[in-house]
Amino acid sequence: MKTGLLFGSFNPIHIGHLAIANYFTEYSDIDQAWFVVSPQNPLKERSNLLEDYHRLHLVNLAIEGFSKFKSCNIEFSLPKPSFTIDTLMYLSEKYPFYKFVLIIGGDNVPTFEKWKNYREIIRQFEVYVYPRPGINLNDILQEFPTFKVFNAPLIEISSSFIRSSIRDKKDMRFFLNEKDFEYIREMHFYEK
Repeated sequence: MKTGLLFGSFNPIHIGHLAIANYFTEYSDIDQAWFVVSPQNPLKERSNLLEDYHRLHLVNLAIEGFSKFKSCNIEFSLPKPSFTIDTLMYLSEKYPFYKFVLIIGGDNVPTFEKWKNYREIIRQFEVYVYPRPGINLNDILQEFPTFKVFNAPLIEISSSFIRSSIRDKKDMRFFLNEKDFEYIREMHFYEK
C-alpha cells in the first residue's frame, strides 16, 4: 500500500493539513495519508508547543471517520529530536509491505539539505512536493530532479496564524475541524 507521510507538530492540525492530505489521496497514486505527529522538529523552537498527547488527540479528532487518514505517534518513542530519516527507516522496517512516500511543502525544500541524511531520504523514498506561497517550484526541479511536484491548491493557513488569532480572541471555527475547535476552546489552548 502506498502511504504518504505528512510530518508536523500539528500545533494545531487545521483544515489546510486535511485538504493537502485529501488532495494527495484523491489526485496522486497514494492510497492513504498518515499524519506523523512530531514531538520536536530539530529545525524549530519548542515554544507554544502543546503536549504531544494533546496534539495527537487533535489529529485523531480531525481525521475521525476518514478511512484514508491515519495518525502516527511513532516519533513519541524514538530519540529526540526527531529526524525524518530515522522515522522513515523505522516505519519501513515495521511495515515492510507499505511503500512510504514523504509529502512536504515547497517551503521545506530550501532547507532540505540541512535534514539529517537527506541524500539517503532521496535515494530510498519518493518525495512529493506541494506548492507553498512565495516558493518557485521550478528551482526545486533543478536542485532535486527526483522530487515530484504536484499542482495542489495553494493554502496559506498556518498553525502559527491560528494560535496567534486565538490569543487575540478571534473566532477560528472555520479554520479547524469542528471537534478540534471545541476541544481547543474547552481546554483554553493558545489563549495566552
